[in-house]
Amino acid sequence: MRPYAMTGGRTRPSHHLAIEALVSTAVDVAQARGLSPEAYRICVLCREVRSVAEVSALLAVPLGVARILVADLAETGLVVVQQPQGDEVDGGRPHVTLLEKVLSGLRRLE
Repeated sequence: MRPYAMTGGRTRPSHHLAIEALVSTAVDVAQARGLSPEAYRICVLCREVRSVAEVSALLAVPLGVARILVADLAETGLVVVQQPQGDEVDGGRPHVTLLEKVLSGLRRLE
């Protein structure tokens, strides 16, 4: 499915989500049965706490699409999002040390 179809044509989430923001399912997954396949899969994936970046990678969707889908689920109360500390000070950009750790982790996956 094309990304714009998954997001209803939207290109930005309703509120900013950092790539390292942690997402966890807030309800029993059975309550998420009527959702789109992607939203349901996020609820299933996030029974374990995952970052927005992990959700994007595991769903094989662009980060922007994952942010929109997660933000929608957070608004409905199906997932809980924990933003990193200091996010508003840095304008929502991750710290260089975090990016270096992510890069190191990705290299270990190869």
